[in-house]
Amino acid sequence: MISPTLIALFGFICWALALLLLMEIIRVKLVLTKQVPANGFDPSNSNLSGFMQRLARAHANCIESLPVFGGLLLIAMLSEQQASTDGTALVFLVARMLQSLTHLYAVSAAAVTLRFSLFAVQLVLASYWVVLMVL
Repeated sequence: MISPTLIALFGFICWALALLLLMEIIRVKLVLTKQVPANGFDPSNSNLSGFMQRLARAHANCIESLPVFGGLLLIAMLSEQQASTDGTALVFLVARMLQSLTHLYAVSAAAVTLRFSLFAVQLVLASYWVVLMVL
């Protein structure tokens, strides 16, 4: 049986991949339409639209967070402590995805507050998992 913990880990990886694919599809379009030369991209997309800059940052944020959050999910599975994460793993995944979507579509103070709140949910859940696994 596939556990919520495994679904969350797989979903997190797939979400990071989806953001990367979206960024690369847009970059290919920009090259093919000669709006940007193939060697004209910088890793942060700083020479592109605000949306592309936020997309690069949302993807980088997933990659930066994967060792911590994904690592905890993996440890729970490998140590047969999925009971510690199964109940909240999907909440974590939804919070991660909503955080990224908020990052992509809004830059207002309210959106930034929402984005931080969604990240705080992930931090609280990860801390909770650590406590459960240690105890």
